[in-house]
Amino acid sequence: MTSTTPVEDLIRAKLTTAFTPTTLLIRNDSHKHAHHAPMRDSTSKETHFHVTITSSSFASKPQPARHRMVYGLLKEEMSREGGIHALQLRTKTPEEEQREREREAQQQ
Repeated sequence: MTSTTPVEDLIRAKLTTAFTPTTLLIRNDSHKHAHHAPMRDSTSKETHFHVTITSSSFASKPQPARHRMVYGLLKEEMSREGGIHALQLRTKTPEEEQREREREAQQQ
């Protein structure tokens, strides 16, 4: 059986292998951008993604360095014709995620 989301599957596999995330959310936003001029002739339905990833691999690294880690891992998919056109990232450490949860709980 062929996957209907091969790019998303590849992103998930690569990020899971490289970063062993405690949280990994991948949202395919391609449908929101299908009408944009650069996407009109694209044969791919998987071009725009939002990724939230929590990993201890990001400890003591600033956001730009974390993003470079992910971009470097997905370099081939981002440079390929019909590959990833846009990748929005939210990178956190487990400690940052825990603090975020605690703040949200206090606000409720």
